[in-house]
Amino acid sequence: MMAERKTIYLCLAHMSEEGWEQKYVKEAFDTNWVVPMGPNVNAFEEDLRRFVTSNNESAVYGDSRWPEANPASWHLNEALKDTKVVCLSAGTAAVHLALLACGVGPGDEVCVQSYTFCASSHPITYCGAKPVFIGSEKDTWNMDPELLEKAIIDRKEKTGKYPKAIVPVALYGMPYQIDKIMAIADKYGIPVVEDAAEGMGSRFNGQVLGTFGQYGVLSFNGNKMITTSGGGALICRNEKDANEIMWYATQARDAYPYYQHTAIGYNYRMSNVCAGIGRGQMTVLDAHIAHHKHVQKLYEELLKDVPGVHIHKQPADPRYDANFWLCAATLDPEVKIQGQENAYKEVVKTAVGGAAGVIHQVDSATTDCQPNENVEALRVFMLGKKIEARPTWKPMHKQPVYAGAPVYTNGIEEELFKVGFCLPAGPYVTDDDVRYIVESIKEAIV
Repeated sequence: MMAERKTIYLCLAHMSEEGWEQKYVKEAFDTNWVVPMGPNVNAFEEDLRRFVTSNNESAVYGDSRWPEANPASWHLNEALKDTKVVCLSAGTAAVHLALLACGVGPGDEVCVQSYTFCASSHPITYCGAKPVFIGSEKDTWNMDPELLEKAIIDRKEKTGKYPKAIVPVALYGMPYQIDKIMAIADKYGIPVVEDAAEGMGSRFNGQVLGTFGQYGVLSFNGNKMITTSGGGALICRNEKDANEIMWYATQARDAYPYYQHTAIGYNYRMSNVCAGIGRGQMTVLDAHIAHHKHVQKLYEELLKDVPGVHIHKQPADPRYDANFWLCAATLDPEVKIQGQENAYKEVVKTAVGGAAGVIHQVDSATTDCQPNENVEALRVFMLGKKIEARPTWKPMHKQPVYAGAPVYTNGIEEELFKVGFCLPAGPYVTDDDVRYIVESIKEAIV
């Protein structure tokens, strides 16, 4: 009897074979250090600092054993020698604190990529500020530098002041055009907060994303390159900035023998237990990145002769080095998929993406901006094959919650949302899985 096929998820958390995660978590329990902050947090922050300031990939851990890594294999990027990393409760918290540190407040505007997850833009509204959505360019699917500059000039004309910050996003791990974005930011004196939540270990010209701007955001959510169950981190340019972030993250308490507050703070610290998982995960980070790149290469090879299906590749420019957190693809509108006639006929009962929370039920099966019927039919078909495929992020300027927000776009991200989908790439996705996924796509096509 044939064994039942496993479900192939987009990106499942994967622990080290040696069990480092359990070792460090046990250490937290053995020492009763189960509260926020502590030795695991400090060590994890140092591991992260070493990773993001290293010049070459796979340079941090040498023979991959940790903590007995080979120090001779680690090459510091001198320009990043003052970099500090602060661990926090979530990547969203990191975006929020970075914006506060940039001085974003009520009445301000922040330029943010539209083609992204809501965690890039929601924190702007937490600050009482307004997002100004920037459309994508076709090569990386990320923030278009030309549209960014157009928006900056137009906002100054309309409001009398420049936006307070710029938030580019590494969509599915793809590096953004950071050289052009930084040049524009410098020209107008606007700080950049890099949202590299999906781009941990992605590089531009050998340098890790998140280390170019004033701040860089990392995420350790359960489905990211490494996990701490839930959590995130903020890369800061120096110790002064890092201390300011940590002050805000610990309820902004002043130096008195009692609780005195001159600013509104937040409870955004990382737990010492979760940081133990993160310390262990650092031993497999390089292997995870290598695996995702390998899976991408295999998709590129196996899909190259499938008409109408196009895997999203990084630009030919050798400076781009994506981690391929998820492998994204597009489906031509004329490609017919089995079951297409039934797409969007029923209201979906569960949130796509396995959100483990309460979702609002909806009355209509459709919205005014959604993937094409063949893309939705492909998602449903793949689900029947026990494969998790997912639509790309719906552009934020098309979300009801941001109705009326300023947007500068050429329509590229709206078009990509209609035809785009994501494929599994995580550490548990085998070569055979990729072959099965591609065969299933071929089978789905009428």
